[in-house]
Amino acid sequence: MLIRRFRPEDAEETSRMIAAALRETNGPDYPAEEIEELAEFYSPAGVLRRAGESHMYVGCEDGAVVGCGAVSSYDGSETESYIMTLFVLPGCQGRGVGRKLLETLEADEIFLRAERVELSSSITAHGFYKKMGYAYMQGRGEPDKEGSVHMEKRRTPRRP
Repeated sequence: MLIRRFRPEDAEETSRMIAAALRETNGPDYPAEEIEELAEFYSPAGVLRRAGESHMYVGCEDGAVVGCGAVSSYDGSETESYIMTLFVLPGCQGRGVGRKLLETLEADEIFLRAERVELSSSITAHGFYKKMGYAYMQGRGEPDKEGSVHMEKRRTPRRP
């Protein structure tokens, strides 16, 4: 698998991959209308917006996008960052794609400069993030009213 920076021409394929992950993987944990709202949020235009606000990466196998992830500063902070997006095509889940994408995000300069990295996990994925060293914020592992589980990783940043 090749992991590389997102390119604008990846937007449509990335959007389709995210929609499939939302519907098949997250669908059992959320109401259908919420899944469809998120799929619309991650339309090709939405993916391009997300990529413009972050360092976004795609995982590719045989030239096809099978996963994506993005890291950004948290409200412009130099000491806090945010994992904005991490999705894997359902047929590729459980094969290390998500782990490799998260490791790539954690090697990115935006991540490395941060003392604290936050993410909002789906109900479906919070166990994955826990295995990857993220802790529940304020010790709470239950989802908020929007269905997100808030997690963070505290670290000693690497300074230039």
